[in-house]
Amino acid sequence: MGLVKQGSVFLGVLFLTTLFLCCAADVQYYELFMREANFTQLCNVTTLLVANDSYPGPEIRACRGDTIFVNVHNQGNYSFTIHWHGVKQPRNPWSDGPEFITQCPIQPGANFTYEVILSDEIGTLWWHAHSDWSRGSIHGPLVILPAENETYPFPTPDYEQTIILQSWFNRDYKQIIDQTLASGFLPPEPDSYAINGHLGDTTGCPNDTLFRMQVHYGSTYLLRIVNAAMNEEKFFSITNHTLTVVARDASYVRMFTSDYILISPGQTMDVLVVANQNVGQYYMATRPYSDSSNPPVDFITTGVFEYIYSEGGLNASLITIPAENDANAASNFTSQLRRANVTQNPPLDVPADDEINTRVYMAIAGNTLPCNTCVAGFRFAASLNNVSFVFPRIDILQAYYNMSITGVFTEDFPLNPPEFYNFTGDLTGLNPMASTGTRVVMLNYGDGVEIVLQATQTGPGGSHPIHLHGFSFYMVGSGTGNFNNRTDPSTYNLVDPPHINTVHVPGRSWVAVRFFANNPGVWFMHCHFDRHASFGMDAVFIVRNGTTTETSILPPPPAMPTCPSS
Repeated sequence: MGLVKQGSVFLGVLFLTTLFLCCAADVQYYELFMREANFTQLCNVTTLLVANDSYPGPEIRACRGDTIFVNVHNQGNYSFTIHWHGVKQPRNPWSDGPEFITQCPIQPGANFTYEVILSDEIGTLWWHAHSDWSRGSIHGPLVILPAENETYPFPTPDYEQTIILQSWFNRDYKQIIDQTLASGFLPPEPDSYAINGHLGDTTGCPNDTLFRMQVHYGSTYLLRIVNAAMNEEKFFSITNHTLTVVARDASYVRMFTSDYILISPGQTMDVLVVANQNVGQYYMATRPYSDSSNPPVDFITTGVFEYIYSEGGLNASLITIPAENDANAASNFTSQLRRANVTQNPPLDVPADDEINTRVYMAIAGNTLPCNTCVAGFRFAASLNNVSFVFPRIDILQAYYNMSITGVFTEDFPLNPPEFYNFTGDLTGLNPMASTGTRVVMLNYGDGVEIVLQATQTGPGGSHPIHLHGFSFYMVGSGTGNFNNRTDPSTYNLVDPPHINTVHVPGRSWVAVRFFANNPGVWFMHCHFDRHASFGMDAVFIVRNGTTTETSILPPPPAMPTCPSS
């Protein structure tokens, strides 16, 4: 699927669908070895820390309800953690993975076995590093097949293919963010983008390769699409072919067709495509989408949807994909997402108005902070409710679980912006400075929670993909401008809202999500633009234990990684 280390052959522990049999509550075992490897892209040799010598990393495959044990070996030069993006990990925050939130990093020369507990997830998720920017090179797909005696809610596809959309830099990802934070300036733009590790045929370097997906005429293909890009939402299309969206974030949606999709960093999407055009070679293409005043570089990255026995070449002029700033195309696509009323989805469980115990109105902002070591005397920052998150040096979960560890976090994250202003209007005179802290939101087990995510025009403005660990939530409402708590709730969709883990919050707009806090533990919420997460656009939710063992956090595994300072 991806590129492998120069001079070596990658032998991953991968399974073909036809060979992978699902049994009730099965257990799967995988090994991941993280080490530096060289890759030649853009006529340049770059050394990256990757999994099993492959970029992207190997596919992990299981069935709904399985438990997966993944032994992660750090044979590289710096520490990291692994997150199982979209897996709820019921009662098991110990294996969720964000660095200094639920665990200390895995040090070079050490290993740690993650216990990944699947529950109602179905379809495509992914795994990635959750330290600094190391997820840029350490990531791979997590495919969850229907359980034993369970079927798809659509005709079973003939074949499937994973498509991972990526950012490419001609240097190590950790070095990029380390230098960015030291200088106080914004991080550099990517040197290119990639599809399954391939940069396509538009870079001008003769050694760069196209990802080629060979297809049989008349067959139906299930595309498992992951946006693993660092800071870019993505349009994706296949020339002359219609895409049928069937799932988002490992939950089935009401099927709809489109000539393109919009997928944000962190999101996954399952899409059907039928090879029903004249036998030939057709471009698949991806480009960034942005409604920010500081958009990413606008590269179109190509792959090939290639019919077997086809002849002839490709015509770049045939690529059809929305423009980088086409906000109407973005809105038209996302507005079609609805939860599917099928038995393969868990029962609808949207908190009703009278079941909401905690309401959070969260302003998403770009800010500045003083910086004595930075050239300009300040550095760029980001915040939620004007709190720019500070990562501790002892993980919050350890401190919360072991009450004897104090001073790591405070339980006073503001549930409303400390200052109400015209979030999406003229911000002249607004103080750009943020406060700092490691402040958390405390929830009781079973609380009904509503979070309204309000995009603001601070900094460059624009969209934000917000991801919540430990839960899928219902996206019940959205609108432009500033949220009005008297009139806007009347527009909520409580009938078939999409059940997702990463939500696209458009610029100058708001989005409302709801969920029940029925998963005890420490859970991270953050923007999945890594530059924003690194700058402090993060928060932590702690769900207290319930009244029974079955509603309480599982005990920690015997050998959690230890923090360097502990």
